[in-house]
Amino acid sequence: MSRRCSTRCAGSSTSAPPSSRRRARRSSSPTSATRTPSDRSRSPSPQVVALCQAPFLLDDPNVGLLFPADAIARAKHYLSLAPGGLGAYSDSRGIPGIRKEVADFIQRRDGYPSDPELIYLTDGASKGVMQMLNAIIRNERDGILVPVPQYPLYSAAISLFGGSLVPYYLEEEANWGLDFVSIRQTVAEARSKGITVRAMVIINPGNPTGQCLSEANIKELLQFCYHENLALLADEVYQQNIYQDERPFISARKVLFDMGPPLSREVQLVSFHTVSKGFWGECGQRGGYFEMTNLPPKTVDEIYKVASIALSPNVPGQIFMGVMVNPPKPGDISYLKFAAESKSILESMRRRARMMTDGFNSCRNVVCNFTEGAMYSFPQIRLPPRAIEAAKRAGKVPDVFYCLKLLEATGISTVPGSGFGQKEGVFHLRTTILPAEEDFPAIMSSFKKFNDSFMEQYESYSRM
Repeated sequence: MSRRCSTRCAGSSTSAPPSSRRRARRSSSPTSATRTPSDRSRSPSPQVVALCQAPFLLDDPNVGLLFPADAIARAKHYLSLAPGGLGAYSDSRGIPGIRKEVADFIQRRDGYPSDPELIYLTDGASKGVMQMLNAIIRNERDGILVPVPQYPLYSAAISLFGGSLVPYYLEEEANWGLDFVSIRQTVAEARSKGITVRAMVIINPGNPTGQCLSEANIKELLQFCYHENLALLADEVYQQNIYQDERPFISARKVLFDMGPPLSREVQLVSFHTVSKGFWGECGQRGGYFEMTNLPPKTVDEIYKVASIALSPNVPGQIFMGVMVNPPKPGDISYLKFAAESKSILESMRRRARMMTDGFNSCRNVVCNFTEGAMYSFPQIRLPPRAIEAAKRAGKVPDVFYCLKLLEATGISTVPGSGFGQKEGVFHLRTTILPAEEDFPAIMSSFKKFNDSFMEQYESYSRM
């Protein structure tokens, strides 16, 4: 399987003019969104889907020479679940047998049963997020609490559906943690303006901030939602991407059930996952799901009606999801290769997260929290006053100005922090940890050389 990079995880800046992009392509320095051979794993998922797309291959007596036996068996299994083939519509919620596989995966992960009837397969997690926001938002007075910095899907979708974004700031000094005193003030201020705050979004592990929430933090979050009567939307698409041992991923659902009644019976929770992240990286296949917990049956019925408008999620993406949540097991012919390659990818990404964080922190006026999870580093760039003035003269936001200068000088493509939201007067950039591991020394050396020169130029002006 390939470690592909979608627009959701890309490090490229859309602010660059065409001339900048041409020069970037000519640069010898890799960009931050480079796909790497070391991130390509040969999982059975493409083989399974290939056989499902061309089922006549299963009748070929030589099929066993090209495909492993467990991939052949799995393809026959999915074709039995989709008798019309991959070209036919499925249930609007997704193929029942694959939803059962997702439910079994959730039970193994959390230790609590999951109901396939409350699991909907979607064309990537983004479609599920949009579907739920559309269901929650009634008018412009309905507010959604969204973390800042945030993945722009949320602000864009809230705007599209006519709701109100209620931003709450993550605390960079506390490793992008949650400050509930500040969040309560944010909710009170929104309500004083006539906004009905209906739901809260968390992204765990964080995008773009790369933090992992502790179990204690999630407990406090769930208690907050319970007392404020908020639904919780848990974006957990990076749950396989963990690069430290102190805070392993733990789902909001597991913590909720561990807490017991009344919270476990009353807090409304919707959790999202995808085939686009982890070590699978099949973002172009558009496979995802959401699971609903404690939503009223009438609400579930209405969500089913909305899902039916789109007829069905794409069937190949559903099969990719089935293989992801039900991967090769010990004893399967593909298991040893799958286990070795997935372990190798995650270990390499852990090393890259450390190299990137250490590289940024070695640079002048750059401070970066460790990338505990997900695929990104989000360093703070402490821009000199003269650089901010130069950006204003150029008609650019200061961090956009910095990122464009970086792109022009090195070919390294990043996203300005202003694209994700940040506190006033503070500047960041986001970059992925996806370049090939062997390229990291050259990339970070190139960044450091540029940054130190940039700071010297504008700090020298300040001293004049």
